[in-house]
Amino acid sequence: METRLDALQRRIGHRFADARLLSRALTHRSFGADHNERLEFLGDAVLSLAVSSLLYERFKGSDEGDLTRVRAHLVREESLHRVALQLSLPDVLHLGEGEARGGGAQRASILADALEALIGATFLDGGFDAAGTVVRGLFGEIIATTDIASWSKDAKTELQEWLQARRLPVPTYRISATRGQAHAQTFEVECEVPALSLVEQGVGRSRRVAEQEAARRMLDALKSSDKPGGPLQS
Repeated sequence: METRLDALQRRIGHRFADARLLSRALTHRSFGADHNERLEFLGDAVLSLAVSSLLYERFKGSDEGDLTRVRAHLVREESLHRVALQLSLPDVLHLGEGEARGGGAQRASILADALEALIGATFLDGGFDAAGTVVRGLFGEIIATTDIASWSKDAKTELQEWLQARRLPVPTYRISATRGQAHAQTFEVECEVPALSLVEQGVGRSRRVAEQEAARRMLDALKSSDKPGGPLQS
């Protein structure tokens, strides 16, 4: 009878020689000391390289900026969360009792981190070829069936490019407040452009989401001010 871990290994296309690596990749720090954070760190780098290689092959005529933008979309938390759900990672995660009761198995950040850890564990178990095959299986279809034009810039990237085009320093982001319990926190983030004495705030269920919202608000404010007659045109 196929176990859940057997099914997961079948879905990703890699059978672990060292089962301890697989177990560690699926273990959140709330469960115990042998958790997946170091594997997550490694997996983040492996995933970035593997996706970069796929994009380099697929979009031969695209420049660095376009490739970087598409990669950022593919490896962001929201995208990794969707892939983790498709792999049914919530069914195999090891969580502490409190984290499990608080819905940790469905939290986007925990699932995205676990997916990166799983890729890192695959790299240690079978090398880059094995990890690259897993990444190709997870992301290859969407890369093969999309085009550069369909990937719009995220707000943080667009804001940075807007400022750099005007020779202004990049913005800074800081968490101004966190609210709620640890398993369901809301983050408030400030985006500041010191050179223009502007600050905008964003709110989200993760720091990344809040930063994007703050950047979007800053962009709206800057674009409005940049119109003829606006403060930046005076």
